[in-house]
Amino acid sequence: MLVAAVLLGILAFALAWPVPVALARAAWPSRSPALALALWQAIAVAGGVSMIGSLLLFGAAPAGSLFGAWTALVPAIFAGPIPAGFGVVQLAALTLAAGLAVHLALNLAVTAVRAERERRRQHHLIALLGDPIPGQPRTRVLAHPVPLAYCVPGIRTATVLTDGLVETLRADELAAVIAHERTHLDQLHHLVLLAFRAWHSALPWFPIANRAERAVAQLTEMLADDGARHATGDDSVRRAIIQVGSGGEPGAYADAGGVSPDLAMLEARLARLAPSVS
Repeated sequence: MLVAAVLLGILAFALAWPVPVALARAAWPSRSPALALALWQAIAVAGGVSMIGSLLLFGAAPAGSLFGAWTALVPAIFAGPIPAGFGVVQLAALTLAAGLAVHLALNLAVTAVRAERERRRQHHLIALLGDPIPGQPRTRVLAHPVPLAYCVPGIRTATVLTDGLVETLRADELAAVIAHERTHLDQLHHLVLLAFRAWHSALPWFPIANRAERAVAQLTEMLADDGARHATGDDSVRRAIIQVGSGGEPGAYADAGGVSPDLAMLEARLARLAPSVS
């Protein structure tokens, strides 16, 4: 079991630092955002499992198996004494593994609850303040001069635009924005972003957690751009991005927290599109 624990530890280290750093710096994800997004999810899941698994196997090594460690230690919690072979290091590893698993699960649950509360609040506000657009189901317009667009997921989904956006964009550009936001909803990007937001919240001191959340946010934007490109063409999407700029949030789900957009993210999106702008 010690060999397996060491191997899992090496894998956990690789997935916690050099592998995600290399992926974040690579150029190919912008060409294949769906594959890159799946890879980020695999890295996150495998990294967490290997980290916890390494600690569990190391701590359970004196018993020869996880089940053996369970049957030996659980009765000792209530009746004692601690079985021979289990020292402070082994017990600390088991405790850390359990604590890390609970910490990650609780952060995911808390992040999900907060996001759901915010989504419900947004749906309520949209129903009160928004006006429907004829011919565009599940799309509402808010009276606001700043050109913004975002989507609110849930059992009821909504694409939200502002008066400023509708007045600024041409018809094809507005169609591109709506297609972009609906791609977010159709591909359930809010769930992916929520998981990485929870990971970052659980391990704020872990540099790669912030890097991963940012990379995933950018990839979901690129995937949404691809959905809009299929609906309206590259030029319409590019013009819409330039007109709106980085005024909205990546993924724009009106959830609390998340990665804020910046010029680098905007430029990365524009670089994928045809350069011609009319």
